[in-house]
Amino acid sequence: MTEINPTMMNSMENDVKQLNEFCRNTLVEHLGMEFTAVGEGWLEMKMPIDHRTCRPDGALHGGANMALAETVAGALSVRSVPEEIRFHVFGIEVNGNHMKQAQGKYVVARGTFIHRGKRTHVVQVEIRDESGVLVTVNRITNIVV
Repeated sequence: MTEINPTMMNSMENDVKQLNEFCRNTLVEHLGMEFTAVGEGWLEMKMPIDHRTCRPDGALHGGANMALAETVAGALSVRSVPEEIRFHVFGIEVNGNHMKQAQGKYVVARGTFIHRGKRTHVVQVEIRDESGVLVTVNRITNIVV
């Protein structure tokens, strides 16, 4: 396990702030998604369970979960490409299995790499409710061009 020093912690906090700022005035902000933590090879994001993300019956919408998963995976891919390279990241496949109905006021998505190649990335995103119950498992394939 990597030891985190204060300089690294400030860098991580700045990364989270920059990611949230980058997503202003987009679907991400409209759905109330917010990046909360980032590390080497992983990223976390929180999304509320409210009128913006629920179906008419009050249950969290599966499409909102998929948008959350794709956002986490895309941001993780973007962060992993060296800054000096000019590139774009596009999701080319999104898969999700919804297993439980989320309870509470928010869900947290954590993305980690399954594969990090030069041109393709495969990211697993697990979405859990505020009690830590696994709600959805996603696999996203991104292409770097």
